Amino acid sequence: MGLLDGKVAVITGAGGGLGREYALLLAKEGANIVVNDLGGARDGTGGNQSMADSVVEEIVQAGGRAIANYGSVSNKSDAQQMIRDGVENFGKIDVLIANAGILRDKTFKNMTDEMWDTVIDVHLKGTYFTVKAAYDQMLEQGHGGRILMTSSTSGLFGNFGQTNYGAAKAGIAGMARSLYLEGSKYGVNVNVIAPTAWSRLTEDIFDEAVKDQLAPEKVAPMVVWLCTDAAKDITGRTWLVAGNRVALLSWNLQPLAVKDEEQGPWDLDELGPHILDSQESWPAINPLLALQ
Repeated sequence: MGLLDGKVAVITGAGGGLGREYALLLAKEGANIVVNDLGGARDGTGGNQSMADSVVEEIVQAGGRAIANYGSVSNKSDAQQMIRDGVENFGKIDVLIANAGILRDKTFKNMTDEMWDTVIDVHLKGTYFTVKAAYDQMLEQGHGGRILMTSSTSGLFGNFGQTNYGAAKAGIAGMARSLYLEGSKYGVNVNVIAPTAWSRLTEDIFDEAVKDQLAPEKVAPMVVWLCTDAAKDITGRTWLVAGNRVALLSWNLQPLAVKDEEQGPWDLDELGPHILDSQESWPAINPLLALQ
């Protein structure tokens, strides 16, 4: 008996890296899988069916059930078809993991409109299209579901040379923080994963020495656990997963300058010292740096 026997999961970008590991572990736990992958390069160009097909074959050979989908998340019709594939082949949809992504890194000085638009289309609009299709289906079914969206430390904290990617990933986190409030009414849990893992998207970013430490299969257990009944009450959270480390990101409000609302606005010469005197107590812009 698996923890997800009979569940149906759609995973975008599941032909390799993190998505593949999610698909394999979900299937091992008894879920039926729609393996979506366009099969393009990491910059989003090209496409082939072999990546999705190979993961489906792995699952089937291990005794699981899976089908392939080759659509683009940035195409609305393709996104809707991914969900229909789950319903038509397995009867319903219980889980969506919006994982597909590309990179077109460049410093902002050298950023082009095409680089910006393509990354926003795949990550932010692609997440919207797939989540919207899955969410509508879950509401129609009436028994809730699990939606996991993929953000990034680049979007939550920032990273040099990734203004387009960071903007998209921050937008995804903001979308999830609003959608979970609506989804709670219908039993649809919405969580955000910000994974750090070695994959073809990151192989030239991380040092080879951390390849085993940041293996994508180490992220999969947390993602799959969020799909189980044990996590049925967990929603609206942002999870950072790197190697065998799981962290919960929580927002902290730190008042710096406060005075009676009956008074007039701050004088600049008065406000400035209040702000600067507190500067040493400010949290790090990127708290992950403090762990290094």
